[in-house]
Amino acid sequence: MRILAIDTSNQTLSVSVMEGNRILGEYTSTTKKNHSMTLMPAITELMKTSQLKPVDIDRVVVAQGPGSYTGLRIGVTTAKTIAYTLNKELVGISSLLTLAAGCVNVESLIVPLFDARRNNVYTGAYSYNKDQQEWETVVSDHHTSLEAWLTRLSEYPSVYFVGEDVEKFRLLIEEKLPAAVINTYPQWQIPSAVVLAQLGADATPEKDIHQFLPLYLKRVEAEENWLKEHSLGDENYVEKI
Repeated sequence: MRILAIDTSNQTLSVSVMEGNRILGEYTSTTKKNHSMTLMPAITELMKTSQLKPVDIDRVVVAQGPGSYTGLRIGVTTAKTIAYTLNKELVGISSLLTLAAGCVNVESLIVPLFDARRNNVYTGAYSYNKDQQEWETVVSDHHTSLEAWLTRLSEYPSVYFVGEDVEKFRLLIEEKLPAAVINTYPQWQIPSAVVLAQLGADATPEKDIHQFLPLYLKRVEAEENWLKEHSLGDENYVEKI
């Protein structure tokens, strides 16, 4: 199976083309650029260097969220368009799981973090089951205050934090969870579209591409303010594109 994997959920842009366990091409950039301007050229160049045509792809895998609102819109819209136009399979994978799965041979509870501003984070908790050879979700992806999350994580004996945004919260993490480990491997701090492709290889494809949506987990601030004024709310937020 040939897979095109796309992650634009945060500042890092990562795209890969895989065939089975073989990497045909990969492009990753952490430079702060507009993904709407760089994603398609990256895909085009990868296909060219891999000597493939778009129709040669069997499945499109995309980081579905959480993450940047704009980044998620771009990645998901592009993946949906490619999959629908070429009649290919589409799979969405958690952006947080993609980051966690890049951590090799870590036996602790792996906790990826994305900064959600105002001392809030997008986060979840994962572990790798060696017997089943698969990733398990210990705590589902969610939006929460960092303090509340650290209190909850104190119940676990061994915690491993990963992600570029973790450094922003280092002091509080070290204060609340002094035994926790903070990742120091640069290559694990950012998402890899190769890892994303591997996660998506065995996942069940979407039945209805049109209904596939980003998982934001939180509304934009303007929407939250409007809903507060009108006494409305919905904790399980998914916005249509």
